Amino acid sequence: MRYVLALDQGTTSSRAIIFDETGKPVAFASQEFKQHYPEPGRVEHDPDDLWRSQRDVAREVLRSSGLKAENLVACGIANQRETTIVWDRQTSKPIYPAIVWQDRRTAARCAELKEVGAESLVRERTGLVLDPYFSGTKVAWILDHIPGARRRAELGELAFGTVDSWLIWNLSHTKTHVTDCTNASRTMLFNIHMGDWDPELLQLIGVPRAMLPDVYPSSHAYCMIAPTVLGAPVPITGVAGDQQAALFGQGCHKAGMAKNTYGTGCFMLMHTGDRVVTSANGLLSTAAAQLGRAVDARDVDKEYALEGSVFIGGAVVQWLRDELKFFESAADIERMAADVMDNGGVYVVPAFAGLGAPHWDPHARGAILGLTRGSSRAHIARAALESIAYQSADLLEAMQKDSGEKLSELRVDGGAAANNLLMQFQADILGVPVVRPKVLETTALGAAYLAGLYTDVWKSREEIAAQWQMDRRFTPQMSRDDAAQLLARWHEAVKRSLGWDS
Repeated sequence: MRYVLALDQGTTSSRAIIFDETGKPVAFASQEFKQHYPEPGRVEHDPDDLWRSQRDVAREVLRSSGLKAENLVACGIANQRETTIVWDRQTSKPIYPAIVWQDRRTAARCAELKEVGAESLVRERTGLVLDPYFSGTKVAWILDHIPGARRRAELGELAFGTVDSWLIWNLSHTKTHVTDCTNASRTMLFNIHMGDWDPELLQLIGVPRAMLPDVYPSSHAYCMIAPTVLGAPVPITGVAGDQQAALFGQGCHKAGMAKNTYGTGCFMLMHTGDRVVTSANGLLSTAAAQLGRAVDARDVDKEYALEGSVFIGGAVVQWLRDELKFFESAADIERMAADVMDNGGVYVVPAFAGLGAPHWDPHARGAILGLTRGSSRAHIARAALESIAYQSADLLEAMQKDSGEKLSELRVDGGAAANNLLMQFQADILGVPVVRPKVLETTALGAAYLAGLYTDVWKSREEIAAQWQMDRRFTPQMSRDDAAQLLARWHEAVKRSLGWDS
């Protein structure tokens, strides 16, 4: 039996899973790390927490599996995207905390760029909208706020990377500075048509080329994990941003196939083949995982996806647990929400970090509406769960308009996909079946598949797609009229939250 290690560095935890050649997980380890909120609208991580927690769970999963590093054919990495780290190339020390994808501090800078007419250029070259969600303005902010940083970056003394680049830098011990096309496509600096960094965008946003990583296909021989990390060298041969990794892990390899991941945020992606579909409904065009033995990302057959991003998905459950103390475990929300028949007219808009697609309002803020004297914690818990489904429904509606395709089913994954109440409500609101696979950790599985394809653990996408197995299919049970009424009320609630912090 051959084994592949997948490292899945997420927004709130680092995970490591070992998969066998049938795609079955044989061991799992996870570790949460601290979130930092220095000011309203700001979210940071300690880069060393990301690295240490990921290293520690990789070691732990080897111990628990009874395997040794020598038994691993390859390692794949999936990671939270857009989170921005700048470090000193000589010392390998970050010059500032990691600015997390949820952070909104560069909203004013994005507004300035819009005023000078840069939005159409950004959209045309990158497939993205001008928003503080993406890495580019975060990098520029660090360079402008740390004394001497911009000059040092121009001299090549500093390195910028998304989390995958930071992990590879530390895992390799050789100061390998690389990324893949999917992560590069989330920076607002990468031309998805050319498959390379865009000089005009670098100048516009203010990021020196000298600090950027080299870009490769998602399935590629990146480097070796240093023997001191796991006990023996292991090749890193797969890298993808978490959502593209999940799309790949779900077997959505053909145009028109879609998945939704319920993690800290919710991310719906539809594969669009070799065609960049420009959205007229607030979605993003982005690079899908790309294969091939080419030496860099410019020379491979390019693949793309439409994406809708919800900033606060499962994080609303963590908020109820950690800040409001509604329950001790996130899994308890299903039981609490089931104590009531419906939401009692209560709607939660979890715009804690603004709203993503299709609204793109960094100034929206969270709201609870429809409260009466009879509203209970159970009503609020149910409304919070429902908010995840409503936001995902808005994404699917936009996606169907842009693509011209009516989805026959939605494949789901991520931690909150285990919640049966949420999945049934999602199917009811969408009006299409929601299909949950046996392996919910499809982000890690996608990273493993990308790594294993390069090392011939798996021979083809067809072999991978054949391993996908269904756990449960949720079919719509609500009338379309009732679903439409709930969605209309949800849209009214969203309107009340828009522009609150402007």
